[in-house]
Amino acid sequence: MQALITLAAFLVTLGVLVSFHEYGHFLAARLCGVKVLRFALGFGKPLFTFRANNGTEWVLASIPLGGYVKLLDGRDGEQKISAEDRSQSFDVKPLWQRSTIVAAGPFANFLLAVILFSVIYVSGVPQLPARLQAPPEQSIAAKLGIAAGDQVIGWQSLSAEHKGTPILEEFDSVPSWNALRWLLLDALTGEQGFALEIQDASGARHVQSFKQSDLPLIAPESDPFQALGLLPQMTPSSEWKELKLGPIDALGFATQRVYLISKVSTRLMLGLFTGKTTLKQLGGPLSIADMAGKSAQVGWQPFVAFLALMSISIGLLNLVPLPMLDGGQLLYDAWELVAGKRIAVPLQEKLQKVGFLLLISISLLALFNDLQRYLSP
Repeated sequence: MQALITLAAFLVTLGVLVSFHEYGHFLAARLCGVKVLRFALGFGKPLFTFRANNGTEWVLASIPLGGYVKLLDGRDGEQKISAEDRSQSFDVKPLWQRSTIVAAGPFANFLLAVILFSVIYVSGVPQLPARLQAPPEQSIAAKLGIAAGDQVIGWQSLSAEHKGTPILEEFDSVPSWNALRWLLLDALTGEQGFALEIQDASGARHVQSFKQSDLPLIAPESDPFQALGLLPQMTPSSEWKELKLGPIDALGFATQRVYLISKVSTRLMLGLFTGKTTLKQLGGPLSIADMAGKSAQVGWQPFVAFLALMSISIGLLNLVPLPMLDGGQLLYDAWELVAGKRIAVPLQEKLQKVGFLLLISISLLALFNDLQRYLSP
């Protein structure tokens, strides 16, 4: 039964995220007057095909690991474009329209994440309080005198030049441990100091400042939260508070959350090139299936939250400036904007081959990591 739930959750995850991404491209292309030849979910042998009145072929294929939208494009030597359809070809459209069509896929993923988080906040979700356990010895929090039971109720970012005492009126509210965790990740990955407004067990409030120079560095084999000493205290569910917002407030809060998660995730992705993040953290289809199945078994809200996080990841991944990805095409567009001319088609084809090899290599590495995680004795 567990295996069936995991498989179903995995297929739903890929189906929702891929279809939303590709529909972003599809909708932008239609709005810009570009003819869409095919909208495909999956690769390989078609399982289902439907041709709409406008000529678009809708395909559901056998390998559910992606999808694509095929546009009318004069650069494709296999396409024969009539004079009547020439105006609907992607390659004759102005640069801003072509860039919009390319960027619409990742944008759709970020939009989906905002919608999914908003649904959670409107429905109401229990939140673990930002109450801290006793910090590990030698941690920064221990040196500052933070004790078990202290609850973080306010947050303030500090600039590198900040030397004074934080102003209480400028603290932002911290409603839960989850909110605090993302703020801490933002500060750690951005190497920015911060101040916490803390309420102790007696109800007294005080402020503790964590200077930029004191923060632990992100490293592949270390846990920055342990070094920082800020860890959540296990609290009875009866003491959890429900976060429930109206539709407008939920959209605003969800947008802020997606922006924060995107910022942190981007820094962690860049850490792969600087050595701050290990390649062992890359996950493939087995990791996605495992997390999808586990979140679905916990409840619909954890599963929807997982979908939102995955949607952000797919949006960011597609913005990486590699050929074969949307980011690579946007890089071509940036070159055209600066140089005033397009990159030659033969050169693009060579870059596409290089990009394809890189993506295959990354995919194999992610699969290798999966096999080590789940099949190693």
